[in-house]
Amino acid sequence: MCVLNIVLVEPEIPQNCGNIARTCAATGCRLHLIRPLGFDISEKAVRRAGLDYWHMVEVLDYENLADFFAKNDVQEMWCLSTKAPRSYVEAEFHDNCYLFFGKETKGLPEDFLAEHYDECVRIPMKSDARSLNLSNAVAITVYEALRQLSFPGLLDYGKMRS
Repeated sequence: MCVLNIVLVEPEIPQNCGNIARTCAATGCRLHLIRPLGFDISEKAVRRAGLDYWHMVEVLDYENLADFFAKNDVQEMWCLSTKAPRSYVEAEFHDNCYLFFGKETKGLPEDFLAEHYDECVRIPMKSDARSLNLSNAVAITVYEALRQLSFPGLLDYGKMRS
């Protein structure tokens, strides 16, 4: 089965992370969390929050981006940013690619974006809109990548009704 990797760099809002974890549970994506985190992901905190799908998500935790890259062989990556040069629909997504998303208040670090400029894509929106909610941006991008990969391992309700 195809696996996508969702990388959240210094996420701040626990509800966004919970929504993204639910998307990962529904799609089989791995969730990589880069510290510092704006919330607690201990077993006790997750249980208290009622995240009954958390066990369905492979969650990996890193001290910083250097730690992440030291532990992962990233062959393909896409960085989502409102400052990116092209639309996410222009990207070609492949099995095991990494999708990077920045913190809610600032996005991905400027130096990281500059270093990976050719891998930066954006979700089109009106010019006077600052940005989309992080969990919505993740869901939009994940489902485009999965669409390109023919939704491997996922139920297709249209075919089930036939």
